[in-house]
Amino acid sequence: MDKYRVTLTEEERAELQHLVSTGKAAARKLAHARILLLADTRAGQEHSDERIADALGVSLRTIARVRQRFVIDGVQAAISRGPQPPRPDKIKIKGDIEQRLVRLACSDPPQGRCHWTPQLLADELVVLGLAESISTETVRQALKKNDIKPWIVETRCIPPEADAEYVWRMEDVIQVHLRPYDPRFPVACFDEACKQLFGEVRPPRRCRSGRPAQVDYEYEREGVCHQLMMCEPLRGWRHVKVTGRRTRRDYAGCIRDLVEVHYPRAEKVLLVQDNLNTHDGASPYEAFSPEVARRLLDRIEFHYTPKHGSWLNMAETEISVMNQQCLDRRLESPAKLAAEVAAWEHRRNVRRARIHWTFTLAAARRKLRKLYPSIED
Repeated sequence: MDKYRVTLTEEERAELQHLVSTGKAAARKLAHARILLLADTRAGQEHSDERIADALGVSLRTIARVRQRFVIDGVQAAISRGPQPPRPDKIKIKGDIEQRLVRLACSDPPQGRCHWTPQLLADELVVLGLAESISTETVRQALKKNDIKPWIVETRCIPPEADAEYVWRMEDVIQVHLRPYDPRFPVACFDEACKQLFGEVRPPRRCRSGRPAQVDYEYEREGVCHQLMMCEPLRGWRHVKVTGRRTRRDYAGCIRDLVEVHYPRAEKVLLVQDNLNTHDGASPYEAFSPEVARRLLDRIEFHYTPKHGSWLNMAETEISVMNQQCLDRRLESPAKLAAEVAAWEHRRNVRRARIHWTFTLAAARRKLRKLYPSIED
């Protein structure tokens, strides 16, 4: 502060006071003018840089820079923004370069990389001789304009196009879901899930105020177990059977439970399920006597979702809810998992949580028309 002392003349001080009082200038210029007025030694009330910083909410570095500019170049240099270094010409991606960029971003990434990044794309444009240099921000803006994000890969169940087999099974399942509730012919859904079991090496820490819960990164693998999900969406009922394996006998046991335990008075259970190799009428014959197997199958009507059409099975929705609400954590044993799932199942059944199916045949034929084969009259 001693090296660059601010001493304003009467004219300079009047000019700065007029500028501040009118407020008709950029915020930066007004702040610099106030710094000079508070730092003026001629006024007899010179303030320290620390007091000026507290009063105006500016940094000490800014105050030092304003003092230096005033002493070296005068008032106008001190309150105005200094000359900026020339910026390099900004390359705009358009025309042929933009088309090449889009094609490149939608192609396979270089060997050894899982996806394209803005930096990789910028480097590739330079290698191809389309630009001498280009920033990643310019590439990002061009990709944003074309709504392309090559670094994002979504996992989806992609259906085939123009497939009569897919359409037939899809419409069959949709019709089943749209049936009104009838206790004589309940519509049930079945699906399976697998859960990796992990044991804790060190006890986890509970959350506290200002600190989230913590688990140690180290864990012990304890095998896997399977969850066989049965649900009736219209009634708001579900049951999960936890098993160590996924065999035909396990599936046949679920069929027997559905018919003899959960729906003993139903004339026929309409069962929606996927095409897993154990999900057919052969499983009861492998697990039970022919008489028992035939008796069970006479009271089951299978409705299979099409391949790559698991979104039609509402049991998959129940599994997603179960994973999110109950199983999104480390569980060390099948017994522990079964107890947690049973508690989740009980509370959800008490609430009679339902899945409301609203997708109709008309909506399917309108929104998924590309799945339907084109028929020429």
